Amino acid sequence: MAFTGNFTCNVFKTGLMNGTYNFTSGTFKIALYTNSATLDATTAAYTAVGETSGGNYVAGGQTLVIAQTPTVGASGTTAYISFNNAAWTGAITARGALIYLSGSGNPAVCVLDFGNDKTSINTFTVQFPAITNTSAIIRIS
Repeated sequence: MAFTGNFTCNVFKTGLMNGTYNFTSGTFKIALYTNSATLDATTAAYTAVGETSGGNYVAGGQTLVIAQTPTVGASGTTAYISFNNAAWTGAITARGALIYLSGSGNPAVCVLDFGNDKTSINTFTVQFPAITNTSAIIRIS
């Protein structure tokens, strides 16, 4: 099944309520996927099925660095957080990505659909949006 859009994973929504996710102490990762991956709102955890390969990409992706201090900012009625860009060298093709919490069960956070296959020759970069209450990658209002 192909990618069908960007999703906040259901497990993330409930995990915010039960304390699974802690952006001040947790390690978050991003993994890249081909269009053969089946990722949507029901994705519960990181999976290697459909994961991309090539260049210096390693299964499981790479650790994300939180892009602001404090780690969760608030403006008006919106809390938000984002990450520094993630990059891999070498020839890589990916259709989307999964952000997940590394550790017990590797629970999913969100699915990113790139819209079509993106291919790099030298460096594959996932560029995160500006860190504001209207554009950060994760926003809760």
